Amino acid sequence: MYWSIRKTAVSLILTALLSLAACGQRPSGRNENSSGGEEMSFRVNKTDDEWRRHLTPEQFRIMRRKGTEPAYTGKYYRLKETGTYHCAGCGQELFSSGAKYESGSGWPSFQTPVSEDNVLARPDNTLWMSRTEVVCSGCGAHLGHLFPDGPRPTGLRYCINSAALDFKGEIDTTGP
Repeated sequence: MYWSIRKTAVSLILTALLSLAACGQRPSGRNENSSGGEEMSFRVNKTDDEWRRHLTPEQFRIMRRKGTEPAYTGKYYRLKETGTYHCAGCGQELFSSGAKYESGSGWPSFQTPVSEDNVLARPDNTLWMSRTEVVCSGCGAHLGHLFPDGPRPTGLRYCINSAALDFKGEIDTTGP
């Protein structure tokens, strides 16, 4: 009976962790600025207390603790306006609305960033899977993940949390 209970407990824990992984959820943890533990230098560097004053609690959890917002809940998931998405942490331009597409994933998805220099892609081997994390090169904020299942021509899907973004719409200058 002991082995049966232990096997059931292990099975429940694994199921819970895999469910979190399937939803794109990551447990809260310390903020690492780079893979392998080495520190990276960013244009914007703040302490956790400074970030907490600058960001909402949800943004802090996502951007500084590598969290994920629930699918289909982000404010920019269905946004179709023309403009540019900026990092909510430092204001750096990240993605153009022209690169956005409906992926069906539940998060805003983009084929390419505004500039390859504005985002960093790093290995993410948490939760027993291999993914590619996307961070802002300006402040090191966790933005989301990069997947190789996007549409042509890039074949890429930058799956990004709305909470990590600020949208700046274009002003229509074609009016009367």
